[in-house]
Amino acid sequence: MPVICPLCVRLLRMALVLLCVAGLTFGLMLASPIDPIDAYLGPQIAQASTEQREMIAARWGFDQPPLVQFGHWLGQLASGEMGWSHVYNQPVSEVIAQRFQRSLALLGLAWLLSTLLGFALGVLAGVRDQSPLDRIINSYAYITAATPAFWLAMLGLLLFSVTLGWTPVCCAGPSGSLSDDLGLATRLHHLALPVATLTLLSTAPITLHTRARMRELMASPVATQAFAQGAGRWEVAWRHGARHACLPAITLACASLGELFGGVMLIEQVFAYPGLGRATVEAALRSDVPLLMAIALFTALLVSLGNATADGLYRLIDPRLRRQG
Repeated sequence: MPVICPLCVRLLRMALVLLCVAGLTFGLMLASPIDPIDAYLGPQIAQASTEQREMIAARWGFDQPPLVQFGHWLGQLASGEMGWSHVYNQPVSEVIAQRFQRSLALLGLAWLLSTLLGFALGVLAGVRDQSPLDRIINSYAYITAATPAFWLAMLGLLLFSVTLGWTPVCCAGPSGSLSDDLGLATRLHHLALPVATLTLLSTAPITLHTRARMRELMASPVATQAFAQGAGRWEVAWRHGARHACLPAITLACASLGELFGGVMLIEQVFAYPGLGRATVEAALRSDVPLLMAIALFTALLVSLGNATADGLYRLIDPRLRRQG
């Protein structure tokens, strides 16, 4: 019972969050100035007659009241369906599955590298407090935290793709090639610059929090006693600092999945990478309500799972939380 009750509370809270996200997304789509029928017609908007517009509205449910549309979508979701995407002309579940497979490599690599790099830089800065290395790392963290993702991505394209020719300009593979025919080296070559850009932009929070935590731990009574017993700076940092400093790093890394996905959307647009982030932008610009709502729910679920993972790892690392739970 002590284990089941917190789990039930967490699941109920997650369901309420997902419902609120769905309602908020639907409300924002209704408030959008983009006419969904005009967005559906695209370049053929001038050729469409009134009867054709009415047929399109009836086909996609645009002529129904907002609450009826939302209730219909919730009913489809409860039956295991997410609706039909009029942008990609296929089920929403298939769009998300196909696009997320491409985004997973970008998101996963950037998340792993930014976590490791941010933690390492934070430990170095905290151990070498007020040193030139600390100032360099601190400046790097603040600069990258204030740097727009699209600007850094465009700068990377201009430097490494256009000027130096080291990386591809766009896409997940060479033009005209099928994804199934691409080798691992080709995939990594096209992922290199987007992953590097997203990693550089995502390290700042972990770096700054780890640095602050390491400074506290290196000045703690336990560390002072270890110094008095003849232990070296790096020995103290490893035994008494790194384990405790990794707690906020783990929490931030897992909780930042939603923010990282927001960065993925911008990066995929700049690099024309056919992932879930680019599908989100397409759905928003063309008022594909079922697809956009499903992606919003998927992102919220990803964030919730990240928070749950952070909580579980927190309890695994800190024995005091295990005794309390």
